[in-house]
Order: sequence, then structure tokens, then C-alpha cells
Amino acid sequence: MRGFNTVLVANRGEIAVRIINTAKKMGYETVAVYSEADANSVHVKQADKAICIGESPANQSYLDIEKIISAAKETGAEVIHPGYGFLSESTDFVEACEQAGFIFVGPPASAVALMASKTVARHEMAKVGVPLVPGYDGPSADDAVLQTEADRIGYPLMVKAAAGGGGRGIRIANNSAGLLDAVSSARAEALSTFRSAELLLEKCVVNARHIEVQVFADQAGNTVYLGDRDCSMQRRNQKVIEEAPAVNISDEVRKKMGEVAVQAAKAVAYVGAGTVEFLLEETGEFYFLEMNTRLQVEHPVTEMVTGEDLVEWQLRVAAGENLPKTQQQITLQGHAIEVRIYAEDFEAGFVPQTGTILSWQAPSGEGIRVDSGIASGQVVSPHYDSMVAKLICFANNRDESIRRLRRALRDSHLLGLSSNKTFLLQLIDEPVYIAGKATTRFIEEQFLPAHAENLEASDTVWALAAVLLSRTVGASGWRSTGTLRWPVRLSIQSEVRDFYVSQQAEVYTVENMPGVDERRVVTELQILEENGVNIDILLNGVRQRLAVALDQQETAYIDTRFEAFSIEKLSFSDKTDNLESERNLAAPMSGRISEIRAKAGDTVNKGDVLVVLESMKMFQELTAQASGVIAEVYISADDQVDVGAALIDLADEEG
Repeated sequence: MRGFNTVLVANRGEIAVRIINTAKKMGYETVAVYSEADANSVHVKQADKAICIGESPANQSYLDIEKIISAAKETGAEVIHPGYGFLSESTDFVEACEQAGFIFVGPPASAVALMASKTVARHEMAKVGVPLVPGYDGPSADDAVLQTEADRIGYPLMVKAAAGGGGRGIRIANNSAGLLDAVSSARAEALSTFRSAELLLEKCVVNARHIEVQVFADQAGNTVYLGDRDCSMQRRNQKVIEEAPAVNISDEVRKKMGEVAVQAAKAVAYVGAGTVEFLLEETGEFYFLEMNTRLQVEHPVTEMVTGEDLVEWQLRVAAGENLPKTQQQITLQGHAIEVRIYAEDFEAGFVPQTGTILSWQAPSGEGIRVDSGIASGQVVSPHYDSMVAKLICFANNRDESIRRLRRALRDSHLLGLSSNKTFLLQLIDEPVYIAGKATTRFIEEQFLPAHAENLEASDTVWALAAVLLSRTVGASGWRSTGTLRWPVRLSIQSEVRDFYVSQQAEVYTVENMPGVDERRVVTELQILEENGVNIDILLNGVRQRLAVALDQQETAYIDTRFEAFSIEKLSFSDKTDNLESERNLAAPMSGRISEIRAKAGDTVNKGDVLVVLESMKMFQELTAQASGVIAEVYISADDQVDVGAALIDLADEEG
């Protein structure tokens, strides 16, 4: 056994906080590293020591191996825990830690190298008989070869970054004609995110579920699995909801998947925490996808149903101890579900959000766990992933866990920037999800098309925003028998609505100004009590409590518990301006210009991709909102732009 006293966490945000807490519980000293953007972050304040490792961009801080090694030396750390993401699956980082004399909390470099490339991993798994998805993982990256192989495999198929992970660098080609566009897009993201343009092709398994198995191994070769997780609820290959154990799986299939996962880990002499991911067909057949050689984002659901602390297991294995339990001693109880809370605007197509958190309230109660690295007043930076927290609920059974999760989501709020809360609440009430029958394509192919209107703000949200944003500058209107009445214009994204607000004593009446074919809506409300961000109102005779925050730009952030939206106040000249500017393209978020697909003088159609913007490790395709001619392009490739920056002006085709 190899003893140590100080653990450096080479990560940020919620996972850094989570690792620091367990390390402290075990009696270790802790060290946090941080970029300039994270100087006042929660993980920095949580650690016993903290050291700045560079500027805000990840490649100048959290991805800089030399700076992290230097930080470990300077602070006297003996152990480096990588968390997930960043350098957690970098062979170079593992080797650098070992060469510098530090204990790396994770598998040896040899295992990381074998599983880091999906192509190599497929070859290794084939050697030991692990079932694989039909595909192409040959040496040639030539477009013509990929086209030929794709046509042989059949469509739809996935073009995947060989060095990828976390859903990055993946594109779907639905037919032969779309293959090369998918290859080009996946290759660009793979090169930017993983510094490798190597690709592989895999057949899309129709109506598949994404099931993964948690494995653990010690340095003596003991290897176990700690149950499975269902991660089928995904959007753009990014997990949204994870749960353990996976539902609607026979005991025979569950046991076989666990044993195959252990077989895969042993094949590469694995050590530490790892996850073997599978695609499961309706028939019960399953195929190896990949092995993640790190702790997963969704590890808490496994901890909840096993009662084990997986970070504690990691640190014990790193110290040379044997696994705390044998396979026979591992038992599962109850059901756990995790949702990921993102700073993103689903109304605008899930665009990542940046800005200051005006108020963050985490829920609490029996069976509720929140892993977060945020606090009120903290700035969400454009340099990192947009996930800000994870909400995990545990109960005796799945139905009770869903009910507890629904309540916990309602009791939480994130004000100051948009979040995916409303989307999550709608999702967990979906009958297909409740029945445990969702596949990996369910959200994009069924849920979103069917629920687009349900994700719109309610009349209550519009009415309360009209009242609150009117009060920010004082009402101006006319009085008649004690009633004050004034107009207000509001917007949520591109939707603009006009209202009349009238006040008599303490009662406000909000009436919309309906256009053609629009219904007239009258809402009556009274503000009863205000305490910080909490506001009690009487709405149509019913008292309820909401969370509200206003920023200096006259935007209201309103959380009714059942929905959460940001509403902007406009002047009455803004509506015309908005309609006029719809044809022009502006940055919906801060980021880097990855690609420009149009030049001045080009004729484009509505929906054509004009610019690809990279932000928070995501690539966002920005499309023309109208047909016309490119009048001017204001940006160049690799430019850094702020949210709202003008990118391209589009003129009518006539001129």
C-alpha cells in the first residue's frame, strides 16, 4: 500500500466539489486548481488550498498538463484526481503524472490508451468476444473509402470521433447523399475537441436503449460491477436523464451485461472506476459502444442504489487497497434518477447561456441529493460546459422516485439566466418515459416535435412579467376613477406581445392586445408579500409563491415552480426593429467562430447554415432566418465573439 496525505483535484465545478468533499471525509488535505474565470468559484473556496493555473480558456488552464503538474508540486500534493472531462482520459496526462511521481486516480496509461480510441477499443473487444455494433473502423480516413463503407453498412449510421466521448464529435447520416456532410462536420468537431480527426462508422441501432454498467477494479486484479444505468434519455447524444437500475430488463440480460462489462475491463488490465456502455435492442441483444476510463457524470445514481461512495473506492484503490466489497457482497436497493440542470435556453434551441446567477436555490429533503458547483452571484462562463448542477432523487421504487424528482425540480430555481428546468418537468411527465420505454431517439424524434407548444410560457408568466417590469421604471398612464392604466411590450426570444396593465389599489389587471386570430386574455393578480426573490401573489383568487429576479437590462426571470422563463421588456419601437433585424444574423451566445459557410454576394435560402459557432464545447449551426443575398460578413474564422455580436447582414434578393 502507498500512503498519501494530499489530493489535488484537476477539475472544476460540481465534480471538483464532490471529490473534495469525499477526500475531506477520509481525512485528506485537498487542493483545487482554477482558471482566472473560476477565481471565486465554489470548488476554490471548498478546498484547503487553491492555486491559479492560467487564463480562462480551458487549453490555457484545465487542459495544460505542465501547469497542473507544477501546481501539484508547488502545493505538496501526492495524488491527482482528474474528475471527468478535461484530462481525465488523456494518456499523456496519466504518463506525466506517473513520470513526475504522482499517483493518478484512475487506470494505468495502457488501459486509457486502449480505450481512448474507439477504433482500438473495438478491436480489443472483438478479441475477447464482446458483441460489437456493425461498422467500419479501418485505417483509411479517405472520404471515398468512408462513402463506400457507409453504403455497405447501410443507413442510418453514426459518424463518430474515434477519440471522442461525452457525445461529442458524432453526426448521423440518414442516407448516402448526406454522408460526406456528416463526415466533414464530425471531423471538424473531433479535431477541435479531441485534437484527432480520426473517425469510425457505426450502424444506427433502431429503437435502441443506452445501458451502461459501472465496473471497478483494484491493483490486484479483482473486478466487479455495481449494477447498471439507463441513459437512453438523450438529446444530441448528450445524456439528459439517467437512472439506476435500468428498467424493463430481464435478470438474465442484466447479469449477462454485467459479466461482459467485467470481461471487457479485465481484457485491458483495468484499474479503478470505469463504465462500459452498451446499446440494447428490443430483442435483448446488446452491443458494446465504448468504455469510459473515468468516473461518470451520472455516478451518483449508482451510489444511491448501492450505498457506496465511488470516489472513496477510487481513493482506496489508488492507495493500493483491495476493493471494499466482492461481487457477492454488492446489493442494490431502491431506485435513483438524476437530471442534469443546464444553463441553456430551450426556447432558442437549447443555446448555452452565460451571465451572472442572480439566485440559485437547491432543493432539499429525504432522498434528495444535489451536486453543484454554483452559488448566487457567480458568473457562468462561456469557456466551459453549460451543466451547472445535477439533481438526484432516490426512493424505494421508480414511481416514488419520479414523484420525488418532480417535487424537487419544482422546489429549485436558477434565476439570472435561462435553464432547462421547464423542459425537464415536461420530460419526466411524458408517458413513454414513465413507462420506461424511451429510446435514444425519443426526445428528438417524438418528444420535442409533439411538445413544442407546451414549452411556451403560460399566461401567468406573461402577466406577472408585465406587472414587475412596469414597476421597474414607474407606471405612466391615465387615471379614471382611481385606476391607472399603461401599455407594456414584452418578448421571449423572437415572440413579442403587447399588454395593458391597470392598477386599482393593490390589484393589477393585465390584458393582452390580441392580434388577428388571437384570443383575448385578462389576468388579475395582487402582490401580497415580497421577501428577497420570493414573491407571494393572489392570482385569480388563488395564493401562490414564485421566485423572481430582475436584472439591470430590464429582463425578468420568473420561476412559478412549474415553469421558468426570462422575459425582456421592450420599447414600442423595438417590435419594428425586431422584425427588420430577423434577417440579420447575430451571435446567440459568446464563443469562437469555427466555420463560415457564406460570403458577401451569395444567395441563400431560409434554413441554410451560414456560420458554425463553438461555445461551451458545443458546435451550434446558425442558419439564415430568411432567404436573400449576403450583404456583409463581419467575422472571420477563429474570431471570438460576444453574445449579440453582428455576424452577417442579409438583404432582400431584389437588392
